[in-house]
Amino acid sequence: MYLCRRQFPEVRTPELLAKLVDVVSSSGGSNRNANTIATVAGSSSRLAVASSSVPVYEPAIQPVASPSFAVDLSGNVGDEVRYGEHHLTELRCPTPAGVGEGLFDDPDDDDVEPDMIADDSGDDLGASHPRRATGGSSSGTQQYPPHFSSLDLDAMRHDKNPGQPAGFGARDTEGSAGMTEFQVGQQFQDKDEALLSVKTYSIRRGVQYKVVESNYRRYVGKCSEFGNGCTWLIRLSLRQRKGIWEVKRYNGPHTCLATSISSDHRSLDYHVIATFIMPIIRADASVNIKVLLNATAAHFGFRPTYRRVWMAKQKAVAIIYGDWDESYNELPRWVLGVQLTMPGTVAVLRTCPVRVGGQLDESQANFHRLFWTFPPCIEAFHHCKPLVSIDGTHLYGKYEGTLLVTIAQDGNSNILPVAFALVESENAESWSFFLSHLRQHVTPQPGLLVISDRHNGIKAALEAPDGGWLPPAAYRAFCIGHVAANFALTFKGKDARRLLVNAAYAKTEVEFDYWFDILRSENLAMCDWANRIEYSLWTQYCDEGRRFGHMTTNISECVNSILKGVRNLPVCSLVKATYARLAELFVRKGREAEAQLGTRQQFSQYLVKCIEANLKTARCFTVTVYDRDNSEYTVAETTPTGSFSLGSYRVSLASQTCDCGYFQALHFPCPHALACCAYSRLTWQPYVHQVYCLSSIFDVYQIGITPPIPEDFWPPYDGPTVIPNPNMRRAREGRPRSTRIRTNMDDADPNRPKRCGLCRQPGHTRRSCPQAGRPTHTGGNK
Repeated sequence: MYLCRRQFPEVRTPELLAKLVDVVSSSGGSNRNANTIATVAGSSSRLAVASSSVPVYEPAIQPVASPSFAVDLSGNVGDEVRYGEHHLTELRCPTPAGVGEGLFDDPDDDDVEPDMIADDSGDDLGASHPRRATGGSSSGTQQYPPHFSSLDLDAMRHDKNPGQPAGFGARDTEGSAGMTEFQVGQQFQDKDEALLSVKTYSIRRGVQYKVVESNYRRYVGKCSEFGNGCTWLIRLSLRQRKGIWEVKRYNGPHTCLATSISSDHRSLDYHVIATFIMPIIRADASVNIKVLLNATAAHFGFRPTYRRVWMAKQKAVAIIYGDWDESYNELPRWVLGVQLTMPGTVAVLRTCPVRVGGQLDESQANFHRLFWTFPPCIEAFHHCKPLVSIDGTHLYGKYEGTLLVTIAQDGNSNILPVAFALVESENAESWSFFLSHLRQHVTPQPGLLVISDRHNGIKAALEAPDGGWLPPAAYRAFCIGHVAANFALTFKGKDARRLLVNAAYAKTEVEFDYWFDILRSENLAMCDWANRIEYSLWTQYCDEGRRFGHMTTNISECVNSILKGVRNLPVCSLVKATYARLAELFVRKGREAEAQLGTRQQFSQYLVKCIEANLKTARCFTVTVYDRDNSEYTVAETTPTGSFSLGSYRVSLASQTCDCGYFQALHFPCPHALACCAYSRLTWQPYVHQVYCLSSIFDVYQIGITPPIPEDFWPPYDGPTVIPNPNMRRAREGRPRSTRIRTNMDDADPNRPKRCGLCRQPGHTRRSCPQAGRPTHTGGNK
């Protein structure tokens, strides 16, 4: 008492409350000794003792405890193992005013405990869905996903309470430093929090326990070795008047030892893992499963299965961004809300009827497809290059699907998504659905170029008579990266692939023939393979300047990498993310264009860099004029400027052409044209395409995204409940199948030797592994 008085001089009248508790023998009675008055690390507690700060010394002799693993992501599992130490434990307790409620049970609580519990039921059957964290509803208009550009592993240690260990979900750990056991009277917010603390305790101790009883008002667990030398038992009950869970009885700590060594723990289920990885998922929803698995193993000291971590990630995503199934039904109302926010928004939702027992259920409808775009995207495309790149990317969530994206590019090489669609997969019907609405609402301009891969679904949609994508209304071009990848499947060797790519990038027929002749000398069959594809689809010199130098779908691939984070989210959060990302994109790029216009610049930074490089090259040329109007020239290169050179080039400023092909392919002056302008003292600015002007770039981002209207003001949706298609549900068992199909486009180290999948040694495969047929010796002498 005097010690407390000196430590807390502001307390004028300290009070001491003592309660006499009968100590029953270790055969199973209520053993409430001093060494059990502690809390599990990271669990919430409200102590039922009424002193200010009473030092409690642990007994000199303690039961042998299993090691607890330190939390260190930068190290290896087991680098630091601490056993039970004898140290001073300090308990900070609440004020005496609330002591009565903490000590005495509710009238409806049953305080009668049997000496022994004979039930031997198995694992935890009471694992229920945890309460949703703050921001868990995916319907809130202001709760947009964060940017997923980097993984911050430090986020897992960040919480509102600096002293709280990450991942335990505790409410209050003040004064619990150094505590390792539960305490009678310890309270939890709900059952999920209580179960998490019990499971975490079991994992930290490295012991197993069984669930004897689990229902809506009681939870009883005992050690798996109960009756064989260990008396560990815990009972938690619901205090109905307060709505909290409390430890009513506790026999601890464990006095048993592990009987076997295992790399996994039964209590380390996906509920516990989901709570631990929650801060990581909140910072980066695209984090790899292997990263989460390694982080979990380093934190708990046990290595769960890949499937369990995958399920934990899906649960964490659902808690943060909304339920996977409910997200589909939120789409129709979000569409109504965004159309009210920005009139002119195009959103086309397609559903399929639901049949139950052969009868049509009109109250529900299966989600089928969704196309959407926003008015700023539609207006922006009028000022972009007259080409689009289309591609599809897989969804990584609980349900399968494909996100189709259309990408445009402004005159400063900035990519801009202009239309999206969620479909079941890449097939002719889904691509026809996407491209028809794209043509109708976003890209009605004539002479448009579409760059894509050689997917048969895209081919069927573009070649449809009523689709509006046939020449001269629109033209198609292949991505040379995909063409070269298909080429490499038949003809091995990077040299041949490089020759094909060089021929495709050639800007003139002469240069194309140069590279094609080299390819023909290597293997005539390679030329026959390339000749099966129409030249206008994969070569630059035959595209009549429609490509603007774009030979691949890399602009789509860049967007796929940016949207990789949202592909892990429920569908409604995914759609919201496109809205939020575009809002930030329009603001950022619009400010850049406005700032450049304020400095009286005329052209984009990309064009200025290209012109500066061309001017340096143009100093080595000799120019001869051939007409009095100063429009026809010949330019002789005194020093070759590239691997392929004609030596002399004809330049026509009137028709904006040059024999090098650079002028007509990229739509701004090549080095030869710049040399002609300098010779005739002409300015080169009139020969630049309008798309490269800063005024056009500013017009791209002139119309911004409107802030969303609060959800309470959205129009009501009274249609059928939209549910996910059950056929799109991923496999419930086994490791989830990877949706990434690796091809020759995935560059790998050619010098890396292939290793056996069994013994991991080079020089052979799993089938011919010498270790495969050897018997396994479990004991005995040979």
